[in-house]
Formats: sequence, C-alpha cells, structure tokens
Amino acid sequence: MYPFVSVAYAQSAGEAAPQSPFFQFIPLVLILGVFWFLIIRPQQKKQKQHLSMVDSLRKGDKVVTNGGIFGTIVKVGDDRITLEIASKVQIQIERQQVARMDKKIAESKEDKEEDDDVEKKKVAKKESK
Repeated sequence: MYPFVSVAYAQSAGEAAPQSPFFQFIPLVLILGVFWFLIIRPQQKKQKQHLSMVDSLRKGDKVVTNGGIFGTIVKVGDDRITLEIASKVQIQIERQQVARMDKKIAESKEDKEEDDDVEKKKVAKKESK
C-alpha cells in the first residue's frame, strides 16, 4: 500500500553537530533584553513618576482619581487624602488612587508661580536701589 514507508523509516537523520550551551542561551538572553528595554524599564519609570507626584500632593491641588472623579484636595494625611468633589461634599481616598493632577489647573498654577517669582525679583531690585 505504502511502498516507501519502510524506506523512510529505515533512513536516519544525519548526526547534528553538538552545540555549545552558550549558543543555546543567546536567543533567550536577547528576548530578555528586548523585554527589559520595551516593557520593564518604561513601566518602572512611569511608576517612579507616579510615586513622586503622589508624594508632592498638597492642599488645594486639583486632581483626578483612578475612578475619574475630579476634586480639590482639602486635607492630606499619611495614606489618605480628602477631596472636595462638590460644594460641601467631601470624600476620602487613598493617596495612591490619585491618577493625575488636573492639567489645566496645574499649568495655570505653574504660570502663576513663575509670575510670582518674576514679581519678587522686581521688588528685590527696587528695594536694593
């Protein structure tokens, strides 16, 4: 029925040259290197930025939580903050649940701080004269 089956089984594969264990691990090392630079390293950098942002939270900052709630920080504790989300409506959340600072408010706050610095320098120059 299958005339070449017995011939195919009778043939053996050629002997493969033994490879060094070092050359067998090169692809594994390359894959780990790619994962490190494309996934692990950027994630660690993002985590450090989030941690520094959470540590710098102050009263009066406008923030957005992971749940999408916009609010103003009323009170800052060690592990919790109190947000005012509407007039006389306050909630407590963990510090780590703050996703980001509200961009529009943060930008205007930075501009105001820069303007204050410029005004202080002008006042200092006038006083020194």
